[in-house]
Amino acid sequence: MEPNSIKILHIDSNHPLLWNQLEAAGFVNEADYISNKEEIEAKIEGYHGIVIRSRFKIDKTFLDKAKNLQFIARVGAGLESIDCDYAKEKGIHLIAAPEGNRNAVGEHALGMILSLFNNLNKADAEVKNGKWNRESNRGHELDGKTVGIIGYGNMGKAFAKKLRGFDVEVLCYDILPNVADANAKQVSLEELQEKTDVLSLHIPWTPETDKMVTTTFINAFSKPFWLINTARGKSVVSSDLVEALKNKKILGAGLDVLEYEKLSFETLFYEEKPTAFSFLLQAENVLLSPHIAGWTFESHEKLAQTIVNKIMGLYFEKNEQEKDIRVTGIGGFFFKTKNPNAVKEWYRNHLGFNTDDYGTTFWWKDIKGNDCSTQWSPFSAETTYFEPSQKEFMQNFRVQDLESLLKKISQEGVTIVGDMQTYEYGKFAWILDLEGNKIELWEPIDSAFK
Repeated sequence: MEPNSIKILHIDSNHPLLWNQLEAAGFVNEADYISNKEEIEAKIEGYHGIVIRSRFKIDKTFLDKAKNLQFIARVGAGLESIDCDYAKEKGIHLIAAPEGNRNAVGEHALGMILSLFNNLNKADAEVKNGKWNRESNRGHELDGKTVGIIGYGNMGKAFAKKLRGFDVEVLCYDILPNVADANAKQVSLEELQEKTDVLSLHIPWTPETDKMVTTTFINAFSKPFWLINTARGKSVVSSDLVEALKNKKILGAGLDVLEYEKLSFETLFYEEKPTAFSFLLQAENVLLSPHIAGWTFESHEKLAQTIVNKIMGLYFEKNEQEKDIRVTGIGGFFFKTKNPNAVKEWYRNHLGFNTDDYGTTFWWKDIKGNDCSTQWSPFSAETTYFEPSQKEFMQNFRVQDLESLLKKISQEGVTIVGDMQTYEYGKFAWILDLEGNKIELWEPIDSAFK
């Protein structure tokens, strides 16, 4: 179907660019921010797409009535409010935008750690009440600590990236293999529990993660630790957390999400509260925020742009994929030098390169107007990164679908070096050309560099 015949129902308000860009591309937008679920169900048959945040659950009843639905786009990171299996059975594309607010979540998690370590909220309240207590507000330093991350997807990787400037060991645990990158070492859950000083959760809410953090889970850690949860509240059993705070197995907690979120917080604040919740509200070593880790002005726009790009990709990129497009541009040029720092300085002074530790990044736009990047990087003459090639350079090419491309070229007899690697800025693989030159293939996530 052509975009001008695609009707999209928006049932939550979002950044205006989402509506405007879809409209400019020819899609037909309609909004209904008021009707209840039953009223939306009564008319959903007339739409091909729906854009939602969290107004209600999209269950089997809803999906059975959505006879012409081609996609569901949730402007957020998770899809737990959608019956994903049933939607997939019906051939409905599911779209989410974890890339859109991962940076915000990473910054928020780091902010919570630093505030807890330095008693900032407590000290601020005391000074404003005329108290000048230095010794009782003596803090801890993050340097030298081990940070454990459970869930190493978009959010976990963004948080690990924020820790680069600290002298910390970063460990990650994930149910998927080979998700580690340059910012974190993937380990077993047992090793993470043995070494962790700070635990940060970046997991979706699934049957496996529901009520995951219990007394048994907490006591499996070898050392007392700080807990940060910017993921899902129902993954932590609040009463068990309170017990651990009281016996100092958990030294402090930063909670952006709470087990009680499905209840009315207005009611909770004015009527009798659960005992554990009352403790968390009063504890000086507990920092609370109202599920805003990914809720920044910048992420509001990024989330909308990510959804637009993915919706347009469903309809505009099909023709391109049928053309078997493989390489889409030059991703980088890497070369050996005797003194990389001196080379970078020369290019900065004489050619105006905006260099950093890795070289420089050139930005450009593709035919659709998307921001794209190309990396220029001088390497040490002793680098082994270009091996098994013995050449003084290595090219990096941007590709559209790395996994599909690897399958195709493997069948064509091309030599693949090592395994595909996934990082926050894209997927990477390496091949040799007919003369043994090593080539890096990159399926980019350009927004990670911004």
